[in-house]
Amino acid sequence: MRPLSLYVHIPYCEHKCIYCDFYSVVNFKNISGYFSALKKEIEIRAEEFANTHIVRTIFFGGGTPTLVPKRYLEEILNFIAKKFKTAETLEITMEANPETLNESDIADFLSFGINRLSVGVQSFYDDDLSFLTRIHNSRSAIDTVETAFRKGFENINIDLIFNLPRQTKERWLNNLQTATKLPIKHISAYSLIIERGTILNKMIIDGQTKIGDDDYDAELYEITQSFLKSKNFVQYEVSNFSKSGYECKHNLAYWTYDDYLGFGTAAHSFVRPQRWQNFRSLSYYLNSLKNKDPFVSRREILSPTEQTEEYVMLALRSKGLNVVKFEKMFGKKFFDKNRNFLDELIKKDFIVKSNDIIKFTDKGYAICDEILLRFEYR
Repeated sequence: MRPLSLYVHIPYCEHKCIYCDFYSVVNFKNISGYFSALKKEIEIRAEEFANTHIVRTIFFGGGTPTLVPKRYLEEILNFIAKKFKTAETLEITMEANPETLNESDIADFLSFGINRLSVGVQSFYDDDLSFLTRIHNSRSAIDTVETAFRKGFENINIDLIFNLPRQTKERWLNNLQTATKLPIKHISAYSLIIERGTILNKMIIDGQTKIGDDDYDAELYEITQSFLKSKNFVQYEVSNFSKSGYECKHNLAYWTYDDYLGFGTAAHSFVRPQRWQNFRSLSYYLNSLKNKDPFVSRREILSPTEQTEEYVMLALRSKGLNVVKFEKMFGKKFFDKNRNFLDELIKKDFIVKSNDIIKFTDKGYAICDEILLRFEYR
């Protein structure tokens, strides 16, 4: 059976952070209706894919999943187990924000089978958190991680953001130092992305704030790579670092071009060669059952060239491109067209090839987007 990952979007939030582009709502009126719709969508997809796939990961994202009554999350997990075959070593991740978890919540999540916690810390400086309009402070972030570990969560990730306005190299390094002193196994370190339509985007357009240029961003990224490597965190994707054996299996499913289903508003799904996206609006999502293709706002069938391009991009941005697997799926055309360029990248130490795996070096990761644009696919 083909491996399958499931993403469940919980759109509810207390407020919208200035940099966030994920779909969220602050109106909590119809939570029961939303979870009923989620179950219906799960049921529909199970009829299509339960006999051909086995679920290896489940990821609750948002929004803030830990804001909704816990019984709804437990019901969804039980419903998935009823409708799909699941692997014995099932990774189940819950996104959480500090200030939305207490000891009782943590114990309940563990009892539901959730075995990985992803905490949205973003920074250990309170002025950074205030700028980002986060509702927690540095102390509560640290307390949340330590409490979760003490209560039984062995596999904990934290998210951090670099290249914030006025963020010096020293402040960013202090963030990394604080993080690695905590009982965590995984760090997701993201450069601040200015998304269109966000409050932060308008602030920058209006000149109210500014962030470092591309060169400064690259320097902060190099600090991240060097420091986390010194602390035995392995980089397995452009923005993700983990202790050995604690790579996020759900993340890897995306990067290795495995099939995944997204449930809920604005969720994306991919079962090769097909991709689809759900309605972003909560009201459209809830009212879409009368449609011929419920919940879905857009579908597309990827051409062989598009699949090849996506596979190369995803594989090289993560643990590397397996030449043997790639050729079984797509043939040798890509390597024939790009042989000279690949040789050049190896010579300049941007990529390495070992045991039929082609992967970026640290130097290559720093300019991976530029490199990926130069490959030929047609």
